[in-house]
Amino acid sequence: MKPYIASFFNAVILITLGLWAYFTSENPSMTALIPVFIGGILLVMVPGVKKEAKIPAHVAVLLILVVLIGLIPPLMGAIKRGSTIGITRVSVMIFSTALALITFIRSFIEVRKRREQEGK
Repeated sequence: MKPYIASFFNAVILITLGLWAYFTSENPSMTALIPVFIGGILLVMVPGVKKEAKIPAHVAVLLILVVLIGLIPPLMGAIKRGSTIGITRVSVMIFSTALALITFIRSFIEVRKRREQEGK
């Protein structure tokens, strides 16, 4: 999978599930919108990532890593509350985010190998 595709689908999942979490919560918290905002930024950056521009790709990876780490407390909270739907929702966001991160890392490794081979 190409990084821009992984980033696009991850952004859509973060936005959709983040909004779902916010609007279906009995006590909506602004922190539930963090994945939505980051997903929006990732969505805006997709064209730059598609063009394989360094800065958008690296910023996207940083945001993806921040989201991945930031989703751990909500998962722990959902587990503590015994909220099956919450656990599922956050787990899907974590899975898509981890997949996007792995896709970017593999892409960076491929680019580095290609540059090393071209330099020889």
